[in-house]
Amino acid sequence: MTANIATCITYGIKISVESFYQVEHSRPIENKYVFAYRITIENMSAYTVQLMRRHWFIHDSIGGVREVEGEGVIGQQPILIPQGRHQYVSWCHLYADMGKMKGYYTFARQDGELLKVDIPDFQMCSPFKSN
Repeated sequence: MTANIATCITYGIKISVESFYQVEHSRPIENKYVFAYRITIENMSAYTVQLMRRHWFIHDSIGGVREVEGEGVIGQQPILIPQGRHQYVSWCHLYADMGKMKGYYTFARQDGELLKVDIPDFQMCSPFKSN
C-alpha cells in the first residue's frame, strides 16, 4: 500500500518519493514500525551531476527527530547525465505508527559547483492508523 507520494524540483533535479508500510518487518507490540521508500531522481538540468551526499531528518510522531547523513545513497554515488534517471529503495524504522522524513542531497555539477537539492517532506503512516 502506498502511503504517500511527494515530488519537488531544485536546480532542475526532480526528486520523487513513495513510501510503503512494511507489515512483515514491523512489530507494533514492540513499538517498531518499518517503512520502505522509493526515491526517483531525474536530472532535468543541462548539466551532468553526481550525487555526493545525503542528509535526512526523520520525525517520529512521538516527538523524536533523528538526523542521518553520509556519502551517497545505498553505497552508490550515481552520475546522472541530462535527462538521466536513478531510482533506489531504502527503509527506516519509527517508534510510532506515524512520522515523516525530509532532507537534501548534495550534488556536484560537472563544472564543480555543489548543489543542495531538497528531498520533499513525505509522510509515513501505517495502514491501520488511516482507518
